[in-house]
Amino acid sequence: MAAAVVAAPEVLRECGCKGIRTCLICERQRGGDPPWQHSPQKTHRFVYYSDTGWAVGAEESDFEGWAFPFPGVTLIEDFVTQEEETEMVQLMDREPWRLSQSGRRKQDYGPKVNFRKQKLKTTGFQGLPSFSREVVRRMGLYPILEDFLPVEQCNLDYCPERGSAIDPHLDDTWLWGERLVSLNLLSPTVLSMSREAPGSLLLCLAPSGFPEALVEGVMAPSRSVLCQEVEVAVPLPRRSLLVLTGAARHQWKHAIHRRHIEARRVCATFRELSAEFCAGGRQQELGQELLQISLSFQGRPL
Repeated sequence: MAAAVVAAPEVLRECGCKGIRTCLICERQRGGDPPWQHSPQKTHRFVYYSDTGWAVGAEESDFEGWAFPFPGVTLIEDFVTQEEETEMVQLMDREPWRLSQSGRRKQDYGPKVNFRKQKLKTTGFQGLPSFSREVVRRMGLYPILEDFLPVEQCNLDYCPERGSAIDPHLDDTWLWGERLVSLNLLSPTVLSMSREAPGSLLLCLAPSGFPEALVEGVMAPSRSVLCQEVEVAVPLPRRSLLVLTGAARHQWKHAIHRRHIEARRVCATFRELSAEFCAGGRQQELGQELLQISLSFQGRPL
């Protein structure tokens, strides 16, 4: 029997938007044409294929059939079962959700951090939630995550009624380490990745038999496209686990557009410590303290 879909337990009347961030709730309340602008869509759309590791020009686009390697993305489908998904979200919903930007709600399990001043406090941090113990154990069964020790978990709740989204951004690198890990729950969505760097991407014509043929090899590059005009769509199936590393972590911004939230979506993102807080780093003692707290799995959202 399929697990029941978990509905968002709230009345949609308030938002947590600040500055230029908006959601459907505050846009309706303020009325008229908003003076702020949403991020413009990129000119050229490519789609990431997890079985090949390549991004391929979308159908009926100027670059249909053209491709480039897109390293640093690992997608593990069906990481949790339907029953586990339902139980996890029910446990999340027993704790309070705080209003956040752009129509999201959130639960934070981690230290209080001032990224601008590069300072943090452990006050109130009691660890990751108990239901994440099995999730973290299971991560270690995969080679890319066998030594992954999360020190922070952020749960984000998206729903179409609020117009939930998250703008293109790069995660911090002072505190957070090489791998960003996200568990996508309740509904599929699309992670949109973009890069503001100058220069061009070299493209190859995808061979016949795509996508399987890309595993064997491709023709020499024979076309290019400006980086700033490209957006790569990474499809995220329901109950899948996403790992971002390398260029996908440090060079390509990631976002969730409003149009890609068609039903309630809950995302649990796990972050590890940077080298500065690991063995041999300048703040290794603080890092060890954070890990001991985190992996006690006794936390409540801050």
